[in-house]
Amino acid sequence: DIVMTQGALPNPVPSGESASITCQSSKSLLHSNGKTYLNWYLQRPGQSPQFLIYWMSTRASGVSDRFSGSGSGTDFTLKISRVEAEDVGVYYCQQDLEFPPQ
Repeated sequence: DIVMTQGALPNPVPSGESASITCQSSKSLLHSNGKTYLNWYLQRPGQSPQFLIYWMSTRASGVSDRFSGSGSGTDFTLKISRVEAEDVGVYYCQQDLEFPPQ
């Protein structure tokens, strides 16, 4: 199994500043096709999770360019630029290399 370990987002983050969340995988998520199978989600209070980032750094449709993903095969970062009130919620990283996802 792939074990995902996620860092905490500093709380609170002042509006207008930047924040980063880290995530580490116990196994490289880099596929032989060159894609890194790491997703990021945001679950706002009272809502279903919103898909933010896939393939480590590709924003999902409609996601603000304030969100950016980066990393390597095992270490990943989600950066939120110019934090806004609507960014409040729980952020999750998820590996999408092995099924079922862990």
